[in-house]
Amino acid sequence: MTGIVVGLLLGCGLFCLWWSAWVPQPKQSGPRRTSLMDRLRDELVQAGYQSVGPRSLVVACLMAFVVVGLLVLATTRVGPVALCFALIAGYGPFALVRMRARRRRANLRELWPDAVDNITSGVRAGLALPEALSQLAIRGPEELRPAFRAFAEDYRASGRFHDCLDRLKDRLSDPVGDRLVESLRIAREVGGSDLGRLLRTLSTFLREDSRTRSELETRQGWTVNAARLAVAAPWIVLAMLCTRPESIQAYATTTGTLILLVGAAVSAAAYRIMVFIGRLPEDERVLR
Repeated sequence: MTGIVVGLLLGCGLFCLWWSAWVPQPKQSGPRRTSLMDRLRDELVQAGYQSVGPRSLVVACLMAFVVVGLLVLATTRVGPVALCFALIAGYGPFALVRMRARRRRANLRELWPDAVDNITSGVRAGLALPEALSQLAIRGPEELRPAFRAFAEDYRASGRFHDCLDRLKDRLSDPVGDRLVESLRIAREVGGSDLGRLLRTLSTFLREDSRTRSELETRQGWTVNAARLAVAAPWIVLAMLCTRPESIQAYATTTGTLILLVGAAVSAAAYRIMVFIGRLPEDERVLR
């Protein structure tokens, strides 16, 4: 019995020596992937729906799908047609949010250079960075004032500049705002006399980018609108046919259902290809 205990102790000691020879590698945390909910939340904030969450948007899409599907089914008595219009209606709230977010991003792209110029003027006048940001709540562009007003209130309440910057980024949910906030954060930590030059360079870059994008969007706008009309035209004709029950009954057959499925697939593929080719790439929030 004593020999067994001595053997176990010897084995445990040798195992501990072997285990101590292997140094565990620390886990390297890479950048967090942007989830679908994060992208939906950014789209909602950029569209101006700060009080609406991603789950509420998903629920709105489901409700539109169910309500429109039941209404069309009760009107036409044709299941495939009702399903097609239900899918279109279910995509409607999401498309509305994306359209408003894209339009608001375009408007903010023209306003950010003025905001940066106001911060530059405040810094040159001797204001501290928190005060220079807070004065945008009064002197800044109208669209950006609510976010910077909330920043000023947060800073007066807590005095924590970095935490207030993080909340400001969440309120803005804008790639340009992320770059500005991180530039100010680095300037606050490092210090130096190059902050004015950095802000002037950023303002010049933003103006050139906005001017270039405006020219390209003007030239491509008519092409994109024509492609959208071409995709929507068959479904507008189908909606007009729904007013005549004897005509819409042809889609209740197997052949009619197959035609609807092929048409829906072709329309979706054509729309995605049109968006991929005709739309300019949007800035992503790499500094969220």
